[in-house]
Amino acid sequence: MYYRMNTFILKITFLLVFSLYLNANELLTNYRMNGIKDIEKQMDLELTRMSYWNEYLKDRDIKFGYIENYSSILTCNKEKSTLSLYKQNKDNQFEFQKNYDAFTGKERGDKVKEGDLKTPDGIYGITKKISKLDSFYGPLAFVTSYPNAYDTYRGKNGSGIWIHGLPTEQERDEFTKGCIAINNSQIECLDKTIDIDKTLVIINESEIEKEISKETLASILTQLYKWRFNWIYDDINGYLEFYSSDFIRNDGMNFEEFKKYKTRIFAKDEKKTIILTNINVLPYPNNDNVYQITFKEFYESESFKFIGNKTLMVRLTDNNLIKIFTEK
Repeated sequence: MYYRMNTFILKITFLLVFSLYLNANELLTNYRMNGIKDIEKQMDLELTRMSYWNEYLKDRDIKFGYIENYSSILTCNKEKSTLSLYKQNKDNQFEFQKNYDAFTGKERGDKVKEGDLKTPDGIYGITKKISKLDSFYGPLAFVTSYPNAYDTYRGKNGSGIWIHGLPTEQERDEFTKGCIAINNSQIECLDKTIDIDKTLVIINESEIEKEISKETLASILTQLYKWRFNWIYDDINGYLEFYSSDFIRNDGMNFEEFKKYKTRIFAKDEKKTIILTNINVLPYPNNDNVYQITFKEFYESESFKFIGNKTLMVRLTDNNLIKIFTEK
């Protein structure tokens, strides 16, 4: 009921906003003659315009990418052994707060398997806080979402990548088994500073990229909404064009299997509602032209309903076209 009400409110809001871009009389006439469905399609189409996203991004802080639902970002530079905190200010700009000296994995490079003593490169959320743990890990630990969809796609394994404190009773090494460790007083202060549900962790071998092209982000968001448009209006060929031939879904389904599965679904020709919120588009550390897109998806048709988080991993072609190579 809550989502149905919000879907209705969203439609009306879009209708009002859309009237700013089109002649009001033309809009009302279209609505009078064809109903809300036709207006919806026009609005869905407008969200696939590069001009809309260029204007929308004009004053947004995109130093780390396009971010809708995180208020804090922790970046780890393994080369300099630092963990840096950025927080969103009242102007929605990510402002640098503090550098923490950090210990990372004993071995250099990206984590590949359990026990390789490496800290992974990647983009992670924080899944929970642990405050009752072995004294080796200090007073508390933040558990990251390693392995993520891209890690799984590449066959990486292992688990238990934490941000934690330092031993309170044991001797301290100048490295970890793959986690990120900072001073105990600092992790306690960090705990009071961040909301773990709204904190993103970006880990890289060296400096985190902070100057992202608005044109590139606008292009990716435009194409994301073209993907959505084709999905809503049952254009199976247009929809599949966004997928790479080497696509493998998180559950192991390859492109040909995925194509057959989606063709059957699209053939039902059901009216669908698809709303994307909490969208984040970030360049993936240590990987040229690879972007992680995450969002909360509300999907409803006559035969199926889904509400949950989704991840698309995409490569940019030479023509700046996105190709989805895995999704979860």
